[in-house]
Amino acid sequence: MPGVARYDGFADYYDERLREFTLASTDVVQRLLGAGPGRCLDLGCGTGLHLATMLELGWTTTGVDVSSDQLRLAADRHGEVELVQADASSLPFDDGTFDAVVSIFTHTDMDDYAGAVREAARVLVPGGRFVHVGLHPCFVGPFVRHTREDLVPILFPGYRDSGWTNDGPGLGEGLRRLIGTHHRPLAELLQDLADSGLVLDQFEEPGDADYPHVLAVVARRP
Repeated sequence: MPGVARYDGFADYYDERLREFTLASTDVVQRLLGAGPGRCLDLGCGTGLHLATMLELGWTTTGVDVSSDQLRLAADRHGEVELVQADASSLPFDDGTFDAVVSIFTHTDMDDYAGAVREAARVLVPGGRFVHVGLHPCFVGPFVRHTREDLVPILFPGYRDSGWTNDGPGLGEGLRRLIGTHHRPLAELLQDLADSGLVLDQFEEPGDADYPHVLAVVARRP
């Protein structure tokens, strides 16, 4: 059983401060995941903000997260959903268990995102879909400071510095300063998908901002 996770003790903080930002990508998740039926795994489900979307689309949903504190809030939201505490890079599910895996705003919180993607590929059925929606590593990170939405972000050295940090001009004074973030350059993020054996079907930068905060990927297990 996992021990204390970074988000333990910060679940309420996350839910109160970042709920609006997280839910702003609901339409992207709906469109890329599509309708069920079938079994869907929310990989790194956090406080369960997107579980309702998967249920509404007709999926039989399971949420997994390493943080017991995050899962506490997820259970309060959706007590009917199966919730499992586990590390995403070592999932307690058999091969080919799920028809779809969705992972939303997770890669910056994982020590081993490459392992998590390999596990996602393993638990998918052949032809199953993996949907990643996350922060855009080129325009959001410890090396990027955003002032206003209509201004060009200020870039600092550090884009190619892959790894965990709680320091950097782009982290502000919020949650990332408290618990840190795992930055992966775009090339590494896409290589994780390639190395997992998944086949890339779709890559998007949702929205119309010149410097998008979000990227989305759809891949499938051959």
